[in-house]
Amino acid sequence: MAVASTTPAKRPRDERLDLFRGLTMLIIFVAHLPENSWNAWIPARFGFSSGAELFVFCSGIASALAFGSVFKRRGWWLGTARIAYRIWQVYWAQIGLVLALIALAAALDRIFGLAVLAQQFQPLLADPENALLGLATLSWQPDYLDILPMYLIILALVPVMMLARRLHAAFPFLIATTLYATVWATDLNLSGNPWNGTGWFLNPFAWQLIFFIGFFIAMKWLPVPALGDRRLMLAAAFFILVSLPLSFWGILEHWPLAQTVRDLVIPASEKTDLHILRVMHFLALAYLVLSLIEPWRDRLDRGAGHLLILIGRQSLACFLASVVLARLLGTIADMAGRGELVVASLNLTGFAMILATALVVGWFKSAPWAGPARKLAAEPRNEPAASASLTTRVREAN
Repeated sequence: MAVASTTPAKRPRDERLDLFRGLTMLIIFVAHLPENSWNAWIPARFGFSSGAELFVFCSGIASALAFGSVFKRRGWWLGTARIAYRIWQVYWAQIGLVLALIALAAALDRIFGLAVLAQQFQPLLADPENALLGLATLSWQPDYLDILPMYLIILALVPVMMLARRLHAAFPFLIATTLYATVWATDLNLSGNPWNGTGWFLNPFAWQLIFFIGFFIAMKWLPVPALGDRRLMLAAAFFILVSLPLSFWGILEHWPLAQTVRDLVIPASEKTDLHILRVMHFLALAYLVLSLIEPWRDRLDRGAGHLLILIGRQSLACFLASVVLARLLGTIADMAGRGELVVASLNLTGFAMILATALVVGWFKSAPWAGPARKLAAEPRNEPAASASLTTRVREAN
């Protein structure tokens, strides 16, 4: 009689999530590579939202899939412990990333006689005591190193949302919207620079909104419209097209009225505090894209889609690699010149190395050493004769 397994069945992996996370890793690399001409053509140049919204939204979905079931199956305390463990991992990933970039800058300075360290980490040289304390407490975030700290604060809100859900189904939505509204009403933020008092570039109390939209959808707390509704697709497409003149540099640079309207509608803190137009644009774009690819959903894991999925499955490792590669290849571009051929070569090299990172990390995660041991090669059939001959030779030698 078969014994029923007590291990809960794994939820089928949604390859759309990994596909878009993989795409985000490449967009982040392009955006982080200094003075990259390809940066003029990433999605952020054609609408209010950017790859950052996609990254945070997908993180919300992934967090619900990874941690939500723990809260359901094992209770709030163990679910919170699981979140705390993930926060611990991401915190040290952030510290390791910063140290790796400092070491890279120092190595480039020593080998090539540059001044990269002074350029990228000037406060560390001018005021090391406050700089090191700021790095450890996340109260100093050097340029382009603010995504993981934001994710840490938002992760810490997950147990709050799970507890609020126990009290009332509406409470998580109330918390998320209240935090977002408070940011715009009071400039709520955390200190991101101990020398001038500026806040975090990506305000976690604002960006939690897009994270928890994804989280609530994956937890099935937030109903979503069916994909492919023509009226919704037309409305989403209209909104995206209207945002184009207020976002595309090719229009803004040649049509002063468009720039004037953008300055009136969108404040300077629009990315830091996640302006509501960015949220609306992202949701419209997400609905339209998901509706368009739905007929080909079972064929996403083919060709380039398969490569993006591989990258998306190792998103943290690939993100860390992309940031380091962007700094390294940016220095190479400074030395080699920024002709289009050089820039294209460096971008493609970065893509290849991010993919290589995903493959290597995936291999290690598969724990090939944990499987059953391979059988040893069959011994030669004439082994007894060979052993007897060896014994004879030994006796003769004695």
